[in-house]
Amino acid sequence: MSHIIKRTIRLDYAELIPLWIAVFVDILGFSILIPFLPFFSQEYGASAWQIGLLLSTNAMFGFFSGPIWGSLSDRYGRKPMLLISQVGTLVGFLMLAFSKSLPMLYASRIVDGIFGGNFPIAKAVIGDVVPPQERSRHMSNIGVAHVLASLVGPGLGGLLSQWGILAPGLLSAALTCITITVTLIYLKESNPPERRSHPEEVSDPMSTNSRSIWRNSSARYLLIQWGFHTMSFMIYISCIALFANLLLGLDSKEMGLLLMAAGVVRVLVRFLVFIPLLERLGERKTSMLGLGIFVIVYLLLGFVRNQFQFALVLCTVSFAAACTRGVLTGFLSRAVKPWEQGKAMGTSASLDSFAQITGPLVGGVILDSLPLWMYGGLASAFALIGFLMSLRRLEFEQG
Repeated sequence: MSHIIKRTIRLDYAELIPLWIAVFVDILGFSILIPFLPFFSQEYGASAWQIGLLLSTNAMFGFFSGPIWGSLSDRYGRKPMLLISQVGTLVGFLMLAFSKSLPMLYASRIVDGIFGGNFPIAKAVIGDVVPPQERSRHMSNIGVAHVLASLVGPGLGGLLSQWGILAPGLLSAALTCITITVTLIYLKESNPPERRSHPEEVSDPMSTNSRSIWRNSSARYLLIQWGFHTMSFMIYISCIALFANLLLGLDSKEMGLLLMAAGVVRVLVRFLVFIPLLERLGERKTSMLGLGIFVIVYLLLGFVRNQFQFALVLCTVSFAAACTRGVLTGFLSRAVKPWEQGKAMGTSASLDSFAQITGPLVGGVILDSLPLWMYGGLASAFALIGFLMSLRRLEFEQG
């Protein structure tokens, strides 16, 4: 077992450390907000839909900005665009810290969404640096950074809540300053000028709207598959707490502990199970396993009757996510040309943003007016399409 642990946690690409820090801080800023939702409602007299819209605002603007940042990084380099994105995140956190009204809170989330280039550019850098056969492994690290930030953020926000939104906002801004410094000093440009010299492919990033990506049949297929997968995942994850409250009467504390346990499972799977599984089954079969588990476990939500069964569902979803999301992103990276990495990852991030906007709305409507089993049933239906699409073997540009 010790040799497996050493093999799975070794640091193969130290130059990627600034990326993990950037992703961690970006998600931390969002998850810190979670304990403050009741405070926003009481302090500003905001209704439930206004609070929900506050959480979705970032994704709304990220839907449009993701492909633009990815395309800009293809044309002008990863490092400068990542630094601009991080400075925008810093401004958003400072606005959040000094917010005195609901419109100011909305403005802070809008700024963060407009400058939401961390995810697509980070994935593009991985595509630049890591050989095709190893990308799935390193793309999955983004999910680990996401989970760790989601685990730390709410607890940190709760500890700092005695100082209002000022303290967590300033802390997030300070962490972003560290991220900017690390990126500026240690991150090497992974998209050199000679790779960018394809004017017929990288014309105007503000107007191409990722057309060359959609003309690539393999990339188009993978993006459509990702769209169905991420829609099912967002329907599930955005409304799972409400589902648990309606079905089992779980309060926020109980739900928080269960989600924390599921997050820990995902991290453990990534470092102790994912790499051996990947080496044994290969990327395609590993992703098919995860996608198939999603279909089944979402359906099982309709049969949950107690907390133990619910915890099993949460942990099984975490296992499936660890096996799937990084691999699918790795496939997309290999399906496009080296100078299209940013555009492809930006388009993928845009689909995530769309799912973050529509997933909570769809899930909320189902839980509000339809039988509870239809919540998992719809998520399973979307997941089934993603699984069936995985049965087709694709040819990749790289590897």
